[in-house]
Amino acid sequence: MMLSVPRVRATLAIGALWIHSCAAFYLPGVAPHDYTIEDPVPLTVNSLTQMSNQQVKSVISYDYYDERFHFCKPEGGPEKQSESLGSILFGDRIFSSPFELRMGRDQTCELLCETEPIPTEDAKFINQCITDGYAMNWVIDGLPAAHEDRDEHTQELYYNIGFSLGYTNNGQPALNNHYKISIYYHDRPDGKRRVVGVVVHPISKDTKLDAQGKPDCSPENLAFYLKEDGKSKVVYTYDVEWLPSETAWATRWDMYLHILDPSIHWFSLVNSIVIVLFLTGMVAMILLRALHKDISRYNSIEAQEDVQEDYGWKLIHGDVFRAPPRPMLLSVLVGSGTQLIAMTALTLVFAVLGFLSPSNRGSLATVMIIFFMVFACISGYVSARIYKMNGGEAWKLNVFMTAVLFPGAILGSLFALNFFLIASHSSGAVPFGTMVAVLALYMIISFPLSVAGSYFGFRKPRIEQPVRTNQIPRQIPDQPFYLQPIPSILMGGILPFGAIFIELYFVMNSIWFHRIYYGIGFLFLVFSVLLLTCSQVTILMCYFHLCNEDYHWSWRSFLTAGACGLYVFLYSILYYFTKLEIDDFISTVLYAGYSGIISVMVSVLTGSVGYLACLFFLRKIFSSIKVD
Repeated sequence: MMLSVPRVRATLAIGALWIHSCAAFYLPGVAPHDYTIEDPVPLTVNSLTQMSNQQVKSVISYDYYDERFHFCKPEGGPEKQSESLGSILFGDRIFSSPFELRMGRDQTCELLCETEPIPTEDAKFINQCITDGYAMNWVIDGLPAAHEDRDEHTQELYYNIGFSLGYTNNGQPALNNHYKISIYYHDRPDGKRRVVGVVVHPISKDTKLDAQGKPDCSPENLAFYLKEDGKSKVVYTYDVEWLPSETAWATRWDMYLHILDPSIHWFSLVNSIVIVLFLTGMVAMILLRALHKDISRYNSIEAQEDVQEDYGWKLIHGDVFRAPPRPMLLSVLVGSGTQLIAMTALTLVFAVLGFLSPSNRGSLATVMIIFFMVFACISGYVSARIYKMNGGEAWKLNVFMTAVLFPGAILGSLFALNFFLIASHSSGAVPFGTMVAVLALYMIISFPLSVAGSYFGFRKPRIEQPVRTNQIPRQIPDQPFYLQPIPSILMGGILPFGAIFIELYFVMNSIWFHRIYYGIGFLFLVFSVLLLTCSQVTILMCYFHLCNEDYHWSWRSFLTAGACGLYVFLYSILYYFTKLEIDDFISTVLYAGYSGIISVMVSVLTGSVGYLACLFFLRKIFSSIKVD
């Protein structure tokens, strides 16, 4: 859903794990590869991104073979590796490399290449990337190369994906040009081996070549500082060591998918459940006591001979189902929201069951895109039914708007942000061919399914309301301050946001710090809690408004739950100033753009939950009373 730069894990880049299975066993997305001694083991390279354990200074990723880096290339040039649609959209650009690895063969001080003199501008670019904390990303046998890190809370070692391009020493950037590659393998009973771990220890060495062209990698070599005089050359070398491991292939991702401080995830879940229990108690009190008492009283009044005036929420029975203003836009947004609900829920179910393995790069994003396209039929059907219920007659415009408005706005925004990526020469810029492929998928799958859903929705009989609507609208009395539109909407949106904001912190860390988010069990339950919270808080607010004779519930219910997206955007602004150190214009625009898109999608999703919950609630209570 979100393109390129940050390589969203989440959405966002996510594996598969049930809530109690933090040991990180997964259903593999790819078959294991068995090697014999001296078999070649390919090493592929991916885009350079920000280090996951440092402050983010830029959200722009760079192609490994960007000419400004002057990295060593294989003979005949690098070959692009095949990738899934989701992998491409999320910024992966994988190529072959000149590294020659053989299973079981240790290598010491192997020469990769010596570069040509690096121009001044390119040297400045490399040094700036080192200062900004960029990391190199390699892949061996489907496993990302990592560096070892230690959990501050448990003191456990884990693999942190990527390793530094260089480091700063007294404010001067030093380039890592020697790589110590440690590859862990597991012996099979048949004598073959499987790769179960890759760790790279990068070192900066001022390496020289002797008369025979062989490098000198002695430990006494000083750090290498790339001069910006246009004359400096870089000698790249590497060591390889093969280490036996007891780790089985099926659990080789355990060290990568380490959950930092799982107690905070539990606190997040408990916090969300407490909010839901509180709201459930409130709703139960209203439904079981106030509403039940009201309905009994209203129905008993009808049975009495003395005519008594209606009071309370029964007063507005003739106006509560009056068509809202702009019914076209409301129906389109609610339809799109149900599409997002179905896509998110089913994607999380697949992830929880383990079918979206992190070893299958881009599988999460690909599945999300496919589900979003397929569930366009739900969007069309729901939009048509609501529009027809509200008395809409421009059915052709409704069909077109449902199929085009929301998907077009999201795709248009992403494509607009893509031009900023192109301008910054980022590897995250989506290729033109991929953009055409996404549009083709939309035209071939999403658009026809949305039209088909609308067709079946309009073919259905109109949803009849349980009470008749008066011809003349009733005047609404003055409302107290807390029940006026803006205060009530803002108050209602706080509780759904409060149920998710702790887990949202981890999701945003995954997105912007390029970490694999693996608490899928937690995320699935928090998403369920979000849906419950949105429905309950809108029902509560709707009941309070009805008791004050305010029947304008349609847009208010949508916006009350949808205000959660506003708080998500405000939280992203707070996150920008407190957790990131972005100081360039393009990265700021990209961050704001992607955050805005995510917030709008959250608003549409939660808003549709609120509207549908209120519609169900009102139909239930007004069908339970007797009206002349």
